[in-house]
Amino acid sequence: MDSDEKQPFLGHLEELRKRLVRCAIAVGIGFAIAYFFAERLFQILVAPLKAVMPEGDQLIFTNLPEMFFAYLKVAFITGILAAAPLLFYQLWMFVAPGLYRKEKRYAFPFVISSTLLFVGGALFGYFVVFPFGFKFFIGFSNEYVKALPSVKQYFSFALKLLFAFGLVFELPVVIFFLTKMKIVTPELLRKKRKYAILLTFVLAAILTPPDVITQCMMAGPLIILYEVGIMVSLIARKKKEKEEEAKKAGEETEDKPVEDETVEDETP
Repeated sequence: MDSDEKQPFLGHLEELRKRLVRCAIAVGIGFAIAYFFAERLFQILVAPLKAVMPEGDQLIFTNLPEMFFAYLKVAFITGILAAAPLLFYQLWMFVAPGLYRKEKRYAFPFVISSTLLFVGGALFGYFVVFPFGFKFFIGFSNEYVKALPSVKQYFSFALKLLFAFGLVFELPVVIFFLTKMKIVTPELLRKKRKYAILLTFVLAAILTPPDVITQCMMAGPLIILYEVGIMVSLIARKKKEKEEEAKKAGEETEDKPVEDETVEDETP
């Protein structure tokens, strides 16, 4: 690799470093603020489980520092969610230099839509999936067996689900940009619909606990989001075609030869 090739590579690394530092500062600020409310945030996080547990039952912790680290993790996750708009913005700004001028105007829609979909997915998991899933698992308790969920196990389980739902809800945004890059088309998405549905259930089985209810509650929204993605793909292609037509028309105007003006001979 010669010096000319090293320079752009090092420049990209420096740009990535600056973006990561800004992300870390934003998450750090969010973490510092959230830590003052860590106990209350933890109570909110465990509320869906407490709602389905028998009266008087509580979560337990078997390691002395476990609750301290649980509060730290809750504050950290809250900091990430609070900084989500800036994180998505930094991601966009990192890839923006490789985009055309017209494509750069999607920065604001990308940040807003990505943030809303991610938070919306996490809220869907919290308010819809958690109550049904936890009720299913607690239902195995009886007079011989009693559920004693630990703080560490619950936090790991809940965090996995929240991030899983947040990420899968980004599907329309991914499809939009894949269409803009001409990697997928609405026709291809329709043609591969049955394979996408199968993949949806496989993905739901991997990301969720091994019970049919929770898997279906993830697969259902994913299938709906896939259909929404097809409509988004249609919109993205129409916009792309209009941009290409406008660009082509502009090039034709620039290449059009200017007619020479005739000069009359006024010599008698």
